[in-house]
Amino acid sequence: MRELGQKVKIAAKRFVAQPFWERPAETYLVRRWPDLFATCIATVFFWLSLTPSLVPRPWLLQGVIGGITAAIGYAVGSLLSSLFRWVVKWRPSAQARSRCWLAYWILSPILAGWLISESAHMQRQLRQLQGLPPSLTWHTPMIGLIAVALWLLILMIARTVRLGSSKFIHWLGRALPRPVAIGIGLLVSAVVVSTALQDVVFQRGVIDIADRIAKATNGGTKAGIHQPTSRFVSGGPGSEMEWDDLGLQGRNFTGSVLSSQEISAFTKKPAEDPVRVYISSTAPEAFEDQEPFAAQAALAVRELRRTGAFERKILTIAGTTGSGWIDANVVQSLEYMYGGDTATVAVQYSYLPSWVSFLVDKEKAGKATRALVDAVRTELDKLPAERRPKLAVTGESLGAYAIEDSYGTVDKLLGETDGALLLGVPNFSPIARELRERRDEGSPVWRPEFEGGRNVRFAQFPVEDLERPGAEWGHPRTVVLQNASDAIVWWSPDLLLNRPQWLDKPLGPDITPEISWFPFVTFWQTTVDMAVSYGVQAPHGHRYGTGSVDGWASVLPPEGWTPKDTDRLRAYLDARPTPY
Repeated sequence: MRELGQKVKIAAKRFVAQPFWERPAETYLVRRWPDLFATCIATVFFWLSLTPSLVPRPWLLQGVIGGITAAIGYAVGSLLSSLFRWVVKWRPSAQARSRCWLAYWILSPILAGWLISESAHMQRQLRQLQGLPPSLTWHTPMIGLIAVALWLLILMIARTVRLGSSKFIHWLGRALPRPVAIGIGLLVSAVVVSTALQDVVFQRGVIDIADRIAKATNGGTKAGIHQPTSRFVSGGPGSEMEWDDLGLQGRNFTGSVLSSQEISAFTKKPAEDPVRVYISSTAPEAFEDQEPFAAQAALAVRELRRTGAFERKILTIAGTTGSGWIDANVVQSLEYMYGGDTATVAVQYSYLPSWVSFLVDKEKAGKATRALVDAVRTELDKLPAERRPKLAVTGESLGAYAIEDSYGTVDKLLGETDGALLLGVPNFSPIARELRERRDEGSPVWRPEFEGGRNVRFAQFPVEDLERPGAEWGHPRTVVLQNASDAIVWWSPDLLLNRPQWLDKPLGPDITPEISWFPFVTFWQTTVDMAVSYGVQAPHGHRYGTGSVDGWASVLPPEGWTPKDTDRLRAYLDARPTPY
């Protein structure tokens, strides 16, 4: 043991004594200092991460983006440096390397400080462009420290993996030919790392923690939400869905239902109590021995029959987000417009946050909503045409994807509904993707025109945008509310290596001209933008506010409805706090 300890001490002294500008000996598996060229590339990637993106971001997240992109830059630089050393035998002198390192230490902190300060200026411009106060807290030293700390942490993990792989290959080389040992070693290392990331870090770490938090949240009830007394609502008298089984978002949706008196206070006319049907993902006895989504749809139809929903003027199928959330403004807009003579139905496929549902439950969103759509359509087909309510569909974010996945194509959506209102549709949704790809020549992807706006129109500022094409509206109609600065609309893995069309000129009305695309960097910027896209005001980021009033007024206006009515309802909802 003493001999081993002495060897470790000698090796440590040599390791520490070696100048940082000198290349380590071949026996070193973990370097004393990072590679100079790779460090320079990492620094450039950090600088690029300081450029603005879709929405303003806080200084803490800027540090996180900087650290992640710096680690990616180091990996790219390290790969290029290794290839250079493998191909070219020439090496710079020790004196040249030392001077380069000294120049780096002198120049990089100065440039980084200046660029971080410039990024604060660009963030203020973006905030002003999106209607936020220009004041901004931007801790320059902390941004740099967070980025460096995160970069070093990722570098240490990567080098630990490299060291372990190298030792394993060396051990295999005692019994196997070296090429075979290298192949097996790399394969085993890749499997171990991917398994650790997916099963341990992601599944048992991130996902399990998110699941426990979401499950606890799903069992609660928001302050001010109470069990409904209306028989036209799930969880109320006579409902097969128990109040306790509805989940957090189901209780929010049904417990905040408007009364006929509240609607009359706005319309100044007699009104009805609206129908709201919500089937949660918590399986009551009615779900036993049945396929879950089919059972949910069957129960939803029974609830619709019980509440007389098929006798209302309009029946709306609402797609839900990952947690089961439905935008209150979207539902209330129709209820006020039609004097409560409406019915809204939704099913919950998950209680997880939308970002988790996207990763693990995305297919469930389409399957659950498709089963509901099919069941409602079957029931409507049994009724005489003159007695059927108009069928509308709506959804926001992952709820919009659920609706789109239920129909698949724009022709089917238009052919099987009387109208659709979709908000903040994710990039991977099939119909929105089809509409963007088939948009009229010359129209930007952030506000595409489709077949001259005959049946489908996109809008960020509905008052102006929905009249923009100038062509006569046909029927049925679909309105897609889509903000040019909505990261959830534009996020895609393609951003890693491909420049997106939403950066083509002309830019969207709330996109700063300083925005640019950089490989890898823009992907992580947009990823973080999704997390802060609710920190702005409508109509920016992933906020759509009361734009649904103008959307429904264009898609399915009640008889006699006027633009003045739209303005009055929008102002009325803007003045009221959202119930949940």
